[in-house]
Amino acid sequence: MRTIFREGTRVKLIDQTRLPGEVALVECASVDSLCAAILAMRIRGAPALGVAGAYGVALAAEEGPAEWGSLSEHVTGAAERLRRTRPTAVNLSWGVARAMALVVNNAGRDVDELRRQLWTFADALADRDVEINRQIGSHGAPLLADGARVLTHCNAGALATVDWGTALGVVRTAARQGKRLHIYVDETRPFLQGSRLTAWELEQEGVPYSVITDNMAGHLMARGEIDLCIVGADRIAACGDVANKIGTYTVAVLARVHGLPFYVAAPVSTIDLAIETGGDIPIEERSPEEVLTFAGVRVAPAGARARHPAFDITPAEYVTGIITEMGIAGAPFDESLAAAVAASRAGDG
Repeated sequence: MRTIFREGTRVKLIDQTRLPGEVALVECASVDSLCAAILAMRIRGAPALGVAGAYGVALAAEEGPAEWGSLSEHVTGAAERLRRTRPTAVNLSWGVARAMALVVNNAGRDVDELRRQLWTFADALADRDVEINRQIGSHGAPLLADGARVLTHCNAGALATVDWGTALGVVRTAARQGKRLHIYVDETRPFLQGSRLTAWELEQEGVPYSVITDNMAGHLMARGEIDLCIVGADRIAACGDVANKIGTYTVAVLARVHGLPFYVAAPVSTIDLAIETGGDIPIEERSPEEVLTFAGVRVAPAGARARHPAFDITPAEYVTGIITEMGIAGAPFDESLAAAVAASRAGDG
C-alpha cells in the first residue's frame, strides 16, 4: 500500500499517528481536510508532502467553482494554506508550485479539463517519487558493507515517501541484495517517528534492528558498535547545509567526533538552491505539549514550559555525502548540488 494515493476525487493516506498499533486510512475529500491531516502529522516526510501538495491543489480545483476567475482565486488561496502547514519541508511547496504551474498555463480554459490534468499530474508525481526512491537506494546501497551497523534518525522510509523510502530505501535495497545489516533506530523524541514508524517498517521488511533512545547514540559510537549514519532531509541549502528532524545535528556531530561517515539521502526536489545556507531555512515550531507528554501521557509538572523546534540544521562540513537519484553529491556541495539539480531538470525535459 502506498503512503498516499487517490481513489476518484478522494485522496487517501495511511494515518501515521495510529502506527504501529494499526494500519488505518484517512480519506480527504477537501483541501482543508488534507491540510488538517498534514498539520496533525497523519502524513509527514518531505517527499510524501511534495506529492500531498500536488494532490491538494487537485482537491482544491475539484471542490472549487466552475467559473474560471473564481476557481483560480479559490485554488490560489488553497495553495497558500497548503504551503503554510509545514514551512521547513521544501518539497511541500515544490509540489504545490508544480501543480499551480498547470493552473497558470491553463488560464481561461475548460475547468473540467484542468481538473483532469491536475489529477493526472499528481498521480504521475506519485509514480515518479517511487522511481526516484529506488534510484536513491541503488546509488546508496554500495555504501553499506555486508555486516554494516547503521544508525538512522527519524523516519525516512516508505512512510516518509510514496513508497520505498530514502534513507531506509538505501537500507531496503542493500538488504534485498543479500547484505546482512543491523539498524540502530533512534526513537526520535518527541513524536517517536523512529520507534513507531522506522521500527515498524524494518519489522515488515525483516531487517534486524534495535531501538535506542536518542541519547544512546554517542555511547554506541564510542564502543565501536556503529559503522555509519544515514538520515533523510526536509530541505538542503545550496551550500550543503541540511535541515532534518530535530536531533540530526547531534548525530552528525557525534559521527564526526568518532570518525564515522554521515550520509543524507534525499531527492533532488529537497535541494533548495534559492537558500544559500542553513541559517536561512525556516524552522517549524510545533506545540510544546508534544514535548511535555510521552505517547500522549503528561510527564512534566502542570506548570512546566517547553520548546519544540521540529528541525535542526546540520552544517555541510559534517556531511560525508548526499545521496540523490542523480548519484552521490560530495564536497564542494555548492558545485555538486547545483550539478544534480541541473541534471535533474535536463532529464525532466
